[in-house]
Amino acid sequence: MNLFTGLASYFVCWWITWLAVLPFGVHPQGEEEGDIVPGTIPSAPVKPHIWRKLILTTILAFLPWLLIFSIMEYDILSFDDIPFIPEFTNN
Repeated sequence: MNLFTGLASYFVCWWITWLAVLPFGVHPQGEEEGDIVPGTIPSAPVKPHIWRKLILTTILAFLPWLLIFSIMEYDILSFDDIPFIPEFTNN
């Protein structure tokens, strides 16, 4: 795996992880006791903790990326191992 492929696959893993982590621990203003901040809607989050989620996403995205890296680097699985895809040969 070259540098570009590694960065691209990490970016995809990071983005999917980010979308999974983003809603954790979010409480809308309408559910909390207290005033709704003027100019916002009741469904706006009270404390989204974005920096904490960015750090958590960066750490958690490393795990699927490591799996992808291992599969690609050590040839654990190739297209020829998938039964419904025809064999690829170099001519």
